[in-house]
Amino acid sequence: HVQLVESGGGSVQAGGSLILSCLVSGDPGRYCMGWFRQAPGKEREAIAHVTKCGHTRYADSVKGRFTIAGVLMRKNYLEMHTLKSEDTGMYYCVADLVDSYCAADNYTYRGQGTQVTVSS
Repeated sequence: HVQLVESGGGSVQAGGSLILSCLVSGDPGRYCMGWFRQAPGKEREAIAHVTKCGHTRYADSVKGRFTIAGVLMRKNYLEMHTLKSEDTGMYYCVADLVDSYCAADNYTYRGQGTQVTVSS
């Protein structure tokens, strides 16, 4: 039973930084991993992912400010810098065994989410 365990959310002032982490438990496989976010009244947004071969992709809204890194493809870190109020939302870690699914933002597994609040 695969579970994604997220941590690192919280409240920060605009311009600050946070680091989110996500760990895959329950299965020894290697996963491509990413993050979505959902803000009230807005559509869900895929913001970053890292494939099993280390390729990364970012939404335009976070390019240059966020960095995703995979660790043995069972854990990932999302470093978020120069945070803005529009970055506020629930952040969900996602994962899949198949890189092409990640590339299509079509993930099998999703975590419970961690809240990020940026105050201006």
